[in-house]
Amino acid sequence: MAAAEQPHGASFSGRVGWGRRPGLVVIDLVRAYTEADGPFALPDPVPAVETIASLVTAARAAGHLVVWTKVRYVPGLADGGLFVRKVPGLAAFAENAEGRWGELVLAPLPGEPVVVKQYASAFFGTSLASTFHAAGVDTVVITGLSTSGCVRATATEALNHGFRPQVVRDACADRTRILHDSNLVDLDAKYADVIDAEEALRHLRGAPDDQATGTEAVVDS
Repeated sequence: MAAAEQPHGASFSGRVGWGRRPGLVVIDLVRAYTEADGPFALPDPVPAVETIASLVTAARAAGHLVVWTKVRYVPGLADGGLFVRKVPGLAAFAENAEGRWGELVLAPLPGEPVVVKQYASAFFGTSLASTFHAAGVDTVVITGLSTSGCVRATATEALNHGFRPQVVRDACADRTRILHDSNLVDLDAKYADVIDAEEALRHLRGAPDDQATGTEAVVDS
């Protein structure tokens, strides 16, 4: 973004860059968002789903870790705290809820972790940080739904945990374009690098440890 377009000023919008080993997280890519009658239905989730699928394919082919997340609550929502009071629609993710809204749209492969969470951030109260640290991941490529909610919270927490967050703008979606764009601008200014799918694919197509810190991966033509 050009300086004239940056509303936060010169004190913001540095770059965390890429480390040596990326990992991909797919946040809450579930039917509740992608189905037209879902409780959190998005107006046009298909482009983001297709982009996520291409990133997953690239990460798998290069041997990078792919982690999936989804929300699940016990019957009665006792593990949802005040979050389920603030967002009543989360009751759709209770184990005994009708509609199977918590089902993933794309299928994880055997061995790919599926992190179950109760709050917006994929890191809060979960094993995600430990999983990435144990795998040597230093750069988290963030995709999923929705931009202003769980994607934003996960990106912020990734930075707090010492990872380099890379949010793929065309692999996320929200209820309005304004929500999507404004949150990406703010994330890029303060908490993450917001990138396009082309850049993400360029890095994910490199084998683990083939990437130099702070530089783009070299991709054979």
